[in-house]
Amino acid sequence: MTLEFEIRAWAACAPALQTHADWQAWSQAPWLPEGTDLPALAAMAPMLRRRVNATGRAALHPAYEIAANDAGGMPAVFASRHGDSHRAFSMLSELAANQPVSPTAFGLSVHNAIGAMFSIDRGAATNLQALSAGRDTVETAVVEACALLADGAPEVLLVCYDTPLPDPYLAYADEPQCLYGWAWRVGQPRTGAPAWRLELVGVDAAEDPAAQGNPLLPHGLDILRFVLAGDAQLLHRTEHAVWRWSRHD
Repeated sequence: MTLEFEIRAWAACAPALQTHADWQAWSQAPWLPEGTDLPALAAMAPMLRRRVNATGRAALHPAYEIAANDAGGMPAVFASRHGDSHRAFSMLSELAANQPVSPTAFGLSVHNAIGAMFSIDRGAATNLQALSAGRDTVETAVVEACALLADGAPEVLLVCYDTPLPDPYLAYADEPQCLYGWAWRVGQPRTGAPAWRLELVGVDAAEDPAAQGNPLLPHGLDILRFVLAGDAQLLHRTEHAVWRWSRHD
C-alpha cells in the first residue's frame, strides 16, 4: 500500500513550543517537551472550554488554528494512542474506592470526546473520526484521511495528540512520554507542491539506521519533527508492520 498526500498547512502545540518559529527551530535540535503549561484555549466558547484539560488543549489549539477559515465542511480525523488516560484512570480509582463515578467525567473520557467538543463548538455536522491504533496510530490516521480524500473530500483536518500516561502505567510505556498536539490540513497532491508518501513495506523490510526517527521522542511527535526538518525518509517499525515515510518535491 502506498499513499500520497499534500500537507497544505500545519500547526502544533506543546509546553514551551507555541509559534511556528519555535517549532521550526525545535525540529533542527529536538528535545522532549516537559510539563503541562499551555495557554488558555481562547478560540473555544467558555462553557465548553471549562471542560477541556491539558490533553484537550494540546489537541485543540492546533485544530482551531488549521480550521480557522473553514466553514465547518472539512472532515476531521482525531488520532491519539492513549487518549485522555488521566480521566479514565481517575474514574477507575474512584470505582476501586467504591466512590460514585461522574457521568460528565465519563463522557469527557471517551476517545471521541475532544473531537466532539470541537465539532459542537463550531456547529460542524461533517464526518469526524477518532482512532487509536497502538504504535501505528499516526499511520492509521493518514490512511483514514487519504480514504476521505479518495471519497471526494477536498481537504481533511488531521489532528494527532497525546499526553504522558498516569504514573501507575508508566512501567508499560514503550516510548518517551510528553504532552503535545499537532494538526495538518491535507489534500491530494497538486502539481508543483511538495508531496508526502506513506508506504506499508511489510515486516521483512531491511532497516536503514540513517532513516530512523529520534529515539528521544514519541513516534507521533517524531513524525512532526520529520516533516518540519525536511528529512528525505523515515522508517517506523511496529509490532506487525514497517512503514516508510518520504518527501517528494
